[in-house]
Amino acid sequence: MLILRLALRDLFFQKVHLICNIAVLAGVLVPLLVLFGVKNGVYNALIGELLSNPRSVQIDTSGNATFSTADAETVRGWPEAGFVTLKTRSQFDFVNVRLEGGRQKRDAILIPSGAGDPNLPEGLALDAGAAVISAQLADQLEISVGDRIDVITQAEDRPRQLRIQLDVVAVLPAERASGRAVLAQIDILDLVEAFYDAYALPEYGITQGKPLSDRAAVFEGMRVYAVGLQELAPLQNRIESEFGIRTEARTAEVQGVLNLGRNLNLALLLTASVASLGLAAALVFGFWGEVQRKRQVLASLALMGLGGQRLWLFPMVQALVSSALALVVSFALLGLAALVAEQMFDTGLAAGGLVQITTGQVMAIVVAVSVFVIASSLFAARAVLRIDPATVLREGAT
Repeated sequence: MLILRLALRDLFFQKVHLICNIAVLAGVLVPLLVLFGVKNGVYNALIGELLSNPRSVQIDTSGNATFSTADAETVRGWPEAGFVTLKTRSQFDFVNVRLEGGRQKRDAILIPSGAGDPNLPEGLALDAGAAVISAQLADQLEISVGDRIDVITQAEDRPRQLRIQLDVVAVLPAERASGRAVLAQIDILDLVEAFYDAYALPEYGITQGKPLSDRAAVFEGMRVYAVGLQELAPLQNRIESEFGIRTEARTAEVQGVLNLGRNLNLALLLTASVASLGLAAALVFGFWGEVQRKRQVLASLALMGLGGQRLWLFPMVQALVSSALALVVSFALLGLAALVAEQMFDTGLAAGGLVQITTGQVMAIVVAVSVFVIASSLFAARAVLRIDPATVLREGAT
């Protein structure tokens, strides 16, 4: 359209006006973008640290309580719950471990686990005869994936020890399992507890003791993992309310990080709102003043047949192009500021750096700024529509 070409020619001819508009927009956008990027970088690092550690969403029951398999199934049915496992009595968690056929032994803690445990490698199916061991235990006994281990326990009042053979299907890094640990299905831990409770286990060569069929399947506690950080506190409250018990979790730490994110967003929103008011005033009067300065030119264009509903595009096209150039300058300065910040501050943050803005956020910022500038130019467009060519030209003649 002719009006578009004229608007662009006029905009780039009046370079001082264009540079001023770009400077005004960039002067407001760059500080806000830097604050937004720093907020993202710091908050994402904190959230990433919590998400990388399954203990952040872990809930353990405490105190004297008993649970059944039905209780565990009830919790598994809650939308806030992820992985759920029962726990046996803690005094029976300690076992001796050795490589099959080996002589060297190490004491270790037996931990209930299973498919879906966030501590395990993703997609790993922990079968009944399988185990996952900690890195420290693997190093000390020179155990590798595919080896078979003997899990041994003994009680003073039992004539012989219990030996359970398990296949090692994974070795966990130190940050997932500290010390010497063996992760296996709850049935293995329940078997060890039955051994200490003096029940007969004929499959393992222990014929003396009470019949295992007489044993009631009750457990000392539960370990539950929430599906996410937001669900941790509601899930903990629901467990405590449902079973009338106390639980232990990192709820305060997680809630503190989540609250920090909300407070940072509110502070950034308040800052952006105040800055937007000043920017809107500057743009509105800037665009309106430019229309008033060009009244005679616009009146002449109207007399040439470019008036009516088309002439109002003149200031809006110039405003939109100015905002596009300002956005390019702003993001370039943001990139420079990010490089300077990384050099100046030894943040120790994870990959992504101190200043982080995603592609989706960039697109949202571009759209928001464009809409904001177009809205600011509406006053100038309205002023164009109210221009009476005859009156303006008569005033210019006098």
